Amino acid sequence: MPDRNLPVTEEELHAYVDGELPHDRRAAVETWLATHMDDAARVNAWRAQADAIRMRFAGIDSQPVPARLTLERISRMRRPSIAVAAAVILMAIVLGGAAGWWARGAAAGGVQERYVTADALRAYQLYVVEVRHPVEVSGAERDHLVRWLSKRLDYDVVAPELENLGLKLVGGRLLPGRKAPAAFFMYEGSSGERFTLYCARSRTPDTAMRFSSEGQVAAFNWVDGDVVYVVSGEADKDALQKIAQAMYEQLENRPLAPAHAS
Repeated sequence: MPDRNLPVTEEELHAYVDGELPHDRRAAVETWLATHMDDAARVNAWRAQADAIRMRFAGIDSQPVPARLTLERISRMRRPSIAVAAAVILMAIVLGGAAGWWARGAAAGGVQERYVTADALRAYQLYVVEVRHPVEVSGAERDHLVRWLSKRLDYDVVAPELENLGLKLVGGRLLPGRKAPAAFFMYEGSSGERFTLYCARSRTPDTAMRFSSEGQVAAFNWVDGDVVYVVSGEADKDALQKIAQAMYEQLENRPLAPAHAS
């Protein structure tokens, strides 16, 4: 039996994304990803790329092969191997869809934005299950929480008001980000459902709101000015979008000047 304490290799990460990892290594890889955020972000990015490819070429395997690319036609030219012929066909398909594929890649957001989203989803999964210590500062101290986070992040942080959606502010905490500290707010509904807002500095240009999901959790993210915002919750797109939209409308008016509150 393979040793579950062995370091996880890049080959295993690819196999994990492709669903080809041996069952007795899945637990080790998932434990590794829970504590190695760079690798977790890479895995999320690979999954997003795979989903985009599947969507871009959906149904293409059922279409007839163009006559110019049939094996009989190719075999007249020095009879290449089956592998070479398949490579030629695949290259023609990829080149034919290259423009659309790269356009999709651009629309999917920059690498830094995807990394921040991966960090936000990880924070959501880590803290929403906490009963006694889900946050550092209670929502009852909203003003203090906002001033504290604004000072630590060096820009004006806003904790959106969501009472009209039946959500109360549980509180927030300061988290380590990839380049700088990040702010994290948690909200809770009357049935105990929780949603989070994660804010971190970014050099990514402004973007519109985007949706992504990972198993039972999902997120909407966007970039405004110099900050990436990620709203996370259970994978109910319509419900999460309503909450994200309410936050977006309040956050888009955030002052861009650095905060110097005491």
